[in-house]
Amino acid sequence: MSTHAQSISQPDPKRWKALALLCFANFLVMMDAAIIQIALPSIKEALGYSQESLQWVMSAFLIIFGGFLLLGGRLADLFGNRRIFNLGVIILVVSSLFAGLAWSEMSLNVARGIQGLGSAFIAPAALSLIMLLFSSNAKEMGKALAFWGLSGAAGGALGIVFGGVITQILGWRWTLFIYVPLGIIVLILSPKLLQKSASKATGNVDYIGAILVTVSSMLIVYGIVTAEKSGWQSAGTIVPLAVGAVLLLIFILVQSKKKEPLLPLNIFRTPNLAIGNISVFLIAASWFPLVYILVLYLQQVLQLSPFVGAMALLPMPIFMAIFMIFVAEKVMAKFGIKKTMFTGFILLGAGAVLFSQTAQVEGNYWTNVLLASLIASLGNALAYLPATTASVSEVESERSGIASGLYNTFYQIGSAVGLAVIVAIAGATTASNTAGSLVVALNEGFQQAFFWGGIIAFVGAILVLLFTRSAKQ
Repeated sequence: MSTHAQSISQPDPKRWKALALLCFANFLVMMDAAIIQIALPSIKEALGYSQESLQWVMSAFLIIFGGFLLLGGRLADLFGNRRIFNLGVIILVVSSLFAGLAWSEMSLNVARGIQGLGSAFIAPAALSLIMLLFSSNAKEMGKALAFWGLSGAAGGALGIVFGGVITQILGWRWTLFIYVPLGIIVLILSPKLLQKSASKATGNVDYIGAILVTVSSMLIVYGIVTAEKSGWQSAGTIVPLAVGAVLLLIFILVQSKKKEPLLPLNIFRTPNLAIGNISVFLIAASWFPLVYILVLYLQQVLQLSPFVGAMALLPMPIFMAIFMIFVAEKVMAKFGIKKTMFTGFILLGAGAVLFSQTAQVEGNYWTNVLLASLIASLGNALAYLPATTASVSEVESERSGIASGLYNTFYQIGSAVGLAVIVAIAGATTASNTAGSLVVALNEGFQQAFFWGGIIAFVGAILVLLFTRSAKQ
């Protein structure tokens, strides 16, 4: 019996070790966007970035990552998940080495973009491998997806902490060099733990679709990222958003006519897949800005140092680990996707709105931050697991890569949209307050940011009630 046939008839005995490796890879990918944030002032000084151009250290990664996820998912379906996963890790290792050695703005921006390309291959292939490893047991799949969700959330939160520690002890270049040894460890373990998956998908890459969706995604993410600095009315924001939207419509039209499309539109007939992806988008749009604004509040209003401010975030991933692994899965098993996701959105929104009331100039961490962060973390855990399950678990195995690419695309674009909108609200509120001190004005901006982040979560709760099919899991 072939290895592949054996993997279908009985579970892979190494599946939990394989899950640990895949979650570690996802942790690295999600950490890549966060680890460098605290190092930005050091990078600015070392390479001569202006305040305006400094955003490209982040944006170059996010734009390429978000733009290539669907193509990465399709390539995983066509050429095998393990092969595309390993290719992504190799690209990430080499680009991280060059990013760490960067000698100019352009060299770092290009290397960060190539890091994004490697990540766009890793993320959908890794999630697709998890779906195949645990497809025979729904209960195990729930636990596996909980670990997957936790690894991404922890990568984003702990990345800020690690970035602070590494920058302080070793210097900013090591926030990039660190991916070289860690990536090599993944490559060494990959052939030992991950089965070579002979792909069930057939056909060719839809190159026209790939170019259209990649360019449209990149333009949309670019427009959103630019809006954060230039404002929503500027030509630099409107033109890429408009062109990106037109290309996206052309892409959908092309996909409906193609015999072998990059994104088969009938995938949206899969029960709960559409609402699952919309929910993932809204979770990211609420949660990602909440953490970002909280970091600023801790440093700029409560006057905590970058390192202490980063450490103050540690309870959030710890709470999420406990909730996601021990609570969310059991709640979802008992009450189903719909009720669990609805409750999660309500708690995430409540935590954000509570922040809008407790974030005070004279506040302190224990009375003004901890409770709201606990409630928001619980909400994120309860919403994230059923949203992920709805997005990927019902899809046929030969489409698992494209489903994973779609899920990751919605998450990344949700993060970018949410951040741009919430930062714009905070900035406008701060600018309109001319009476008080700068700290008071900043704090008012942060309060509004938290409030509207909560509203995004409440919108998610309403959509879940209206559109989720309530089959028990």
